[in-house]
Amino acid sequence: MEPDFVTEKRLLGVLEELVRREPLFHRPELGTERADFEAMTVPDFWETGASGRRYSRAHVLDVLEERYRDAPVEEWAASDFLCRELAAGVYLLTYTLVLDGRKTRRVTVWRRDGEAWRIVYHQGTPVLDASS
Repeated sequence: MEPDFVTEKRLLGVLEELVRREPLFHRPELGTERADFEAMTVPDFWETGASGRRYSRAHVLDVLEERYRDAPVEEWAASDFLCRELAAGVYLLTYTLVLDGRKTRRVTVWRRDGEAWRIVYHQGTPVLDASS
């Protein structure tokens, strides 16, 4: 039933770069200020949360700004990374994240702008069956 989690050989370098950027917005070494998060996202970025609600870039930036006022202490583990090229310079990264005991499947659409990586879209879906 599970898909093959195999990234094409030609995309392994891209996969390595993107794995260093995920989980999204949980890597303090990539920045913790609003300007950092603005630089990571395209102007029309949006995300779909675990609730199914859609969130605008402005809302996500507000939440991140609040989160990083007091440095959060988080325990997380990410696995099952898969990268696919959607179009020239646009990549789909999927993975599994366990964050503070909660397991989710994640998807991020990344775009390479020159040397910079920018996030186009993100979604997290809770795994309801702990055996999955």
